[in-house]
Amino acid sequence: MPEISPAFILAGLFVGFVVGLTGMGGGALMTPALVFFFNVNPLTAISSDVVTSLFMKPAGAIVHIVRRTAHLGLVLWLCVGSVPAAFLGAVLVDQLRVYDGFEQILLTILGVALLVTSGGLIFRAWSTMVRYNSAAGEGPAEPRRPDVEVRRLVTVLLGALAGLLVGLTSVGAGSLIITLLLVLYPTLKPSQLVGTDLVQAVPLVASASLGHLLFGEVSFDLTLALLIGAIPGAFIGAQVSARAPGGLIRRALAILLMASGLKLAGASTEIVLVATGAAIILGPVVWALLRKRFRGSRSPNAEPQNSHYVEGESER
Repeated sequence: MPEISPAFILAGLFVGFVVGLTGMGGGALMTPALVFFFNVNPLTAISSDVVTSLFMKPAGAIVHIVRRTAHLGLVLWLCVGSVPAAFLGAVLVDQLRVYDGFEQILLTILGVALLVTSGGLIFRAWSTMVRYNSAAGEGPAEPRRPDVEVRRLVTVLLGALAGLLVGLTSVGAGSLIITLLLVLYPTLKPSQLVGTDLVQAVPLVASASLGHLLFGEVSFDLTLALLIGAIPGAFIGAQVSARAPGGLIRRALAILLMASGLKLAGASTEIVLVATGAAIILGPVVWALLRKRFRGSRSPNAEPQNSHYVEGESER
């Protein structure tokens, strides 16, 4: 029998709960937590986290397919780029780890990925308010297939970029994909962007997991312990998502990811503290001004909101 650590089970429970509550992917939280708090080797943390996330994706994807908020044509062309790139990312980690200093380079890449994720969370929330001229966001999406003309080449390239990022760092590229899809396909609702991203994440993560199983440093004891906590945690989080202030938690996570990203990227403790303090103090002020500007005006097509669908539901 493998040795199961209660501490890892609790870590999985917490991250799974946050994933279920906010829709945010666990990679951006799990890998830094394993590295910072449990001193897990970065290569092992990334490989184990990728395999763990594979078991947390399909349930959410099924929900979006049933709700018809995923554009399956976009999913196809994103996967054309993301699936081979995710596998390539895992192979690159295996090939480059023999070089001195690669772990530090990997941590820097991880830090940059966290900063991108943090920025993506903030941009998604802001763009939703601007696009719908409403502090409440778009509300739940209508159960219909989003109709857009697929731009195949740029969609494949976007998928490849996201897949490579996931394969290298385990940090999901949900914020990056959703932000760029929002630019490429402005007629899609945020929840439809989220659904498309989440469905394409399943084969992406499966490819990255296969690569890490073959070439990475997966710890099955660690993965099993994380799953024991993460699966019920995600279920519990999803159950309370409609009643919890998911938007507030998402913004707090953006600050946490920013601080973690700066530290992993090599910033000094002083810079991390100053940046975090400024975000904590100035962030709510700026957000309050934005909400005051948009409060009271709703899109004529918006329905009563469900907090789980405001500002996007998922980010790997």
